[in-house]
Amino acid sequence: MAIIKPFKALRPAVEKAKQVSSVPYDVVHESEVRDFVAGNPISFLRVTRADVESALTDRENVARAKLNLRDFIEDAILVPDPEPSFYIYRLTADTHSQTGLVTCCSLDEYESGVIKKHEKTRPDKVADRTRHMLELRAQTGLIFLAYRRTERIDDLIARSVDREPIYDFLCDTGVRQTVWQLPETREIAAAFTDVPALYIADGHHRMESALLARDELRAQNAGHDGSEDYNYVMAGLFPAEQLRILAYNRVISGLDELSDEDVLARIRNNFIVTETKKRVPETHGEICMYLGGKWFDLQFAVDHIREPDPVERLDVSILQHYVLEPVLGVADPRTDRRIGFVGGIRGTHELERLVDSGEARIAFSLFPTTMDDLLAVSDMGEIMPPKSTWFEPKLKDGLFVHRI
Repeated sequence: MAIIKPFKALRPAVEKAKQVSSVPYDVVHESEVRDFVAGNPISFLRVTRADVESALTDRENVARAKLNLRDFIEDAILVPDPEPSFYIYRLTADTHSQTGLVTCCSLDEYESGVIKKHEKTRPDKVADRTRHMLELRAQTGLIFLAYRRTERIDDLIARSVDREPIYDFLCDTGVRQTVWQLPETREIAAAFTDVPALYIADGHHRMESALLARDELRAQNAGHDGSEDYNYVMAGLFPAEQLRILAYNRVISGLDELSDEDVLARIRNNFIVTETKKRVPETHGEICMYLGGKWFDLQFAVDHIREPDPVERLDVSILQHYVLEPVLGVADPRTDRRIGFVGGIRGTHELERLVDSGEARIAFSLFPTTMDDLLAVSDMGEIMPPKSTWFEPKLKDGLFVHRI
């Protein structure tokens, strides 16, 4: 049973929503953040990535973020809703559209496994966001959750969008952002009691940070009774059937000790390798590799993958176990500094640029992980390799803030 709770969102004034809304704090490089903020002084990145404003210590960065959030409120850039609500959030891009519910979810259900995960987290990244939440006393970004659709929820959401939206704008990436406010919450909250589990699509670090922040605030509260806002985490819930996953590609730097011929010879132990014009794999078990200014098609030739193991069959796992570790010596992709991850939205031209410029030695274009893969891994309590999924379009930061 999934428990969802309405909340009084702190959100942008209607005329400022497009400017305030920003990409998630962890999907852009520092130089990109500087450019965004320089061109838009009310970008929410000034709250989520205040570290780019000046060379400050971690503690000073969080203090700056707190000050920026306060200024946004005092200047009526962000305005609190007077009553708890749910919010319908639709993202539309080209031929793709997804419509979900913004709400608060129970951290107790995350602890008990009703909210399922599929990735490990890095302690340093969790600690950073925990400090951010505690200092600002706010959750500043949506955790992206998926659920298996039900007709009852579909019907309720379809009826709920038959009204004037509170936001409706086209962001700089061409994705239309539409939000409706739902002050009537009882029926849709009851409908989610039919949902047996929620799945983290994106936001594992935010979820862990919310849990640690809750633990600290609970320890400070002698009158804790479980109803406090810190017991809940803000999330966007979307039907799994509507979601789109792009590949999360890899680049490897270094490898001066290996010639191109050495790399190709070793890879041929487990793959059929042919030179190609193809840059994007067409099927599971196929990998496209860019090396020495040429593209190669790698067809996996090993027929003894443990089935139906949902992790071993992932293309990111095949690449790791049969190329990165045995051929290139990248044993731990979480800690090896030679590996870089490139979201599929950046395209294969970015892979070519990185190799041709000398920033990387080899690039791998992968077949995307599917939602069925993600659900299967999560249901079995297994963990995917890092950076296995790139969801697109991304949920915006800044449209909703949950104060704790």
